[in-house]
Amino acid sequence: MNSKRKMVSVMLAALLAVPALAQTLPKGVTKVTSVEGITEYNLENGLKVLMFPDPSKATITVNVTYLVGSRHEGYGETGMAHLLEHLVFKGSPKHPNIPQELTEHGARPNGTTWYDRTNYFETFSASEENLKWALDLESDRMVNSFIAKKDLDSEFSVVRNEFESGENSPFDVLMERVISGAYLWHNYGKSTIGNRSDIERVPIENLQAFYKKYYQPDNAVVTVAGKVDEAKTIAMVNEYFGKIPKPTRVLPKSYTAEPIQDGERFVELKRTGDVQFLMALYHIMPGSHADYPAMEVLTELLTTEPNGRLYKNLVESKKASSQFGYSFQLYDPGFVLFGAEILKEKSLDEAKQALVATLDSAAILKPSAEDVERAKTTILKNWDLEFRNSERVGLSISESIATGDWRLAFIFRDNIRKVTPEDVFKVGQHYFKPSNRTLGTFMPDAKPVRAEIPEAPNVQELVKNYKGEAVVAEGEAFDPSPANVETRTARTEKANTIETAFLPKTTRGNVVAARITLRYGDEKSLMNKAAISDLTGSMLDKGTKTKTRQQIKDEFDKLKARVSFFGANNQAGANIETTKENLPAVLKLVAEVLKTPAFDENEFEKLKQEELAGIESQRSEPQMIAFNQYRRITNPYPKSDIRYVGTFDEDVESIKSTTIDQIKAFHKDFYGANNASATIVGDFDKAAAEKIINAEFGNWKSAKPFTRIASPYQVVKAENKALETPDKANAMFVAGMGMPLQDTDPDYPALIMGNYMLGGGFLNSRLATRIRQKDGLSYGVGSQFSASSLDKSGTFMSYAIYAPENAQKLEAAFKEEIEKALKDGFTAEELKAAKSGYLQSRQVARSQDASLANTLTNNLYLNRTMQWDADFEKKIAELTPEQIKSAFNKHIDYNKLVIIKAGDFEKSKKGAPATGAPAQLGGSEKK
Repeated sequence: MNSKRKMVSVMLAALLAVPALAQTLPKGVTKVTSVEGITEYNLENGLKVLMFPDPSKATITVNVTYLVGSRHEGYGETGMAHLLEHLVFKGSPKHPNIPQELTEHGARPNGTTWYDRTNYFETFSASEENLKWALDLESDRMVNSFIAKKDLDSEFSVVRNEFESGENSPFDVLMERVISGAYLWHNYGKSTIGNRSDIERVPIENLQAFYKKYYQPDNAVVTVAGKVDEAKTIAMVNEYFGKIPKPTRVLPKSYTAEPIQDGERFVELKRTGDVQFLMALYHIMPGSHADYPAMEVLTELLTTEPNGRLYKNLVESKKASSQFGYSFQLYDPGFVLFGAEILKEKSLDEAKQALVATLDSAAILKPSAEDVERAKTTILKNWDLEFRNSERVGLSISESIATGDWRLAFIFRDNIRKVTPEDVFKVGQHYFKPSNRTLGTFMPDAKPVRAEIPEAPNVQELVKNYKGEAVVAEGEAFDPSPANVETRTARTEKANTIETAFLPKTTRGNVVAARITLRYGDEKSLMNKAAISDLTGSMLDKGTKTKTRQQIKDEFDKLKARVSFFGANNQAGANIETTKENLPAVLKLVAEVLKTPAFDENEFEKLKQEELAGIESQRSEPQMIAFNQYRRITNPYPKSDIRYVGTFDEDVESIKSTTIDQIKAFHKDFYGANNASATIVGDFDKAAAEKIINAEFGNWKSAKPFTRIASPYQVVKAENKALETPDKANAMFVAGMGMPLQDTDPDYPALIMGNYMLGGGFLNSRLATRIRQKDGLSYGVGSQFSASSLDKSGTFMSYAIYAPENAQKLEAAFKEEIEKALKDGFTAEELKAAKSGYLQSRQVARSQDASLANTLTNNLYLNRTMQWDADFEKKIAELTPEQIKSAFNKHIDYNKLVIIKAGDFEKSKKGAPATGAPAQLGGSEKK
């Protein structure tokens, strides 16, 4: 569970409205409206229900949105909404062990807290049994959650641990400081995760009262999306939720309004870190206001790469390594935030002057029609792709619900289409005033120029009689079993040319996922070329011989394509998400990017700056230090080897010493498709795709041969090392070991399931139950196990984040759980539940087209079919507790572990609390 930390994206993808089927509704259920495939119903107790049937999905998502967040907290209650989010997972009378149930049903669950709402969701394999379970779970914990003192006693330290994890990041702390500096009275100025003292001291009675007040049917919206029968499902919802009485209490309306800001404010932060940051915040209109879409467009055109004003004036001028901007769409008047990252040796003042001048220009320079259209295209592309996926819609709709009504998502899209350069200029003039900005400390102004922030409009008037557009085509009810995937997959495997695996099927909105993978080089030819390989991959999408970086971005946006290019070590390629009609053009453009990159000198220098800033920002972070040290110990290769793990200093030197000529030569020597694969899953024309792939990649050969680089097991001496990271409130624990085992060995299934019970699942593993749930020592704890498909090389690894003062307790608890697993093994009941959850999770993974495309890619390389998956799952189903205990004792040895701890242990020994700010605010990053 997370308090929602990064800005929640409102860029959703296009839907069309499904004609409502004539049906007799259950008593007490009223149909309200239908828009583009989503239908709203009301129950007599005030509960709102959104139904979004999508037969093309093999999953169902149940999402409950409560209209309560940090905005509703009173004095001394900061963080209460988020703390409740944790406690609601602690159980209810009918569901006393919620993490165990979620794991047993193979669900993908979570809960998030934000300014205006809290939501809980689970995505699971579509079945009537699973749906009934989820509805029963959510209805029971809506009003019957324990919210017990004993759970608060253990969980408050977990939340505090989460709070402290944000304090390690200067970026997160500065963001919290800037936002709090901008707000004098409104709760948007308070971090969702809350104040340390409130988290630690809140009485259980206050939490229980807060829960009973806000967790009621008249303050909630239940969304059910995926493979459901709408008539049956609304009847089920009414059966489980309809019996909850409508509360007699009346919820108070919040009335605090932030005064108009009357002077520029400044914040200065000093603490440990390795790079500099700048941020600037402006108060803006509520998210439901008619001007908000224009603000979203302005934010996009200022920050877009490589054509945005901030990017050009900060990054291209090399005053900063990166820049960003987020606009926050909230119920009450919200804010927009901009910033930049600057290397230590660069001038902070010069970057600040450039940042401020660029933002001021939004009120002086009217944007061009081309820039506005480009920004609108990007926003609408993301909206369109988001709303073609019912699972994403089922979760993202919470943001519009919190802003005032779910239909605001569609009105936002409609209004984005209408935005003009004049609209964008108007909001820039009105809001981008120095007196409305927070950069740092407060500065009086004798003649202030103030921006008046409008009130939220009447949302019901905005959405009344809104009909929306027609619904996109529905997809088929696809069976994600290994047997069906194998039957539906067509493969082409030929020597010395690109191999393909195609799985055509109809999908909602004609969406298709694809992956292109190139493999190159060998152990000898790639010596001393790790940084060159990495940087070559990162330069692929920075322009081709016929298109600029901006033109490539524009073209992908017009084609409604999300494409990410990758390249490192001995692989490169692209991941693709687009629509059926655009796939041919997207494949051709991807081929152009892979085959004919421009390798522009200026773009290369900007990339190096970004990479160097990224490394510098990691130098003092416990998590990065611990994992870097662990990887260096467990991968003992010579410095010249492509598998070598460098120190931060070595990585910096490698990047600085790499030249553009080396990048060009690497691409010329190694890139080609004679050892490549292409996989496509979704709605597409197989013949057309095959023709394009053969034409674009069939005769593209790499100059140097490819030979797989083996990764055999290597004996590594056990050690236990503590690394000091001064002034960091959170510490990191990493422990692991290798073993001579691959995924074809008889013990492999047993080790997979043993690890799943030890440190996998959702808060229900042995480690999570002990270290997080019972002892309250860690916010994030777990373990992983993997084994190579081609080499005798397996790895067991465990991790935990924790407070430095709890180092001994955490390590002792970890050791006890490992020894308990070795001595006593796992019970038959544990194994039965774990099998169910693990096998269902694999089914859910195969229901995601991008994930399935990746599986088919791996199978092509390994010369495997889906029969391997079927056989593996059969072995999992037949496992006994004795087999797992035997495998664990054969391969896992606590005395052979490499254990790395990084944290401010010296300060904790002195009894001083680690300094820092509240954990970062939530939200999905716009950039």
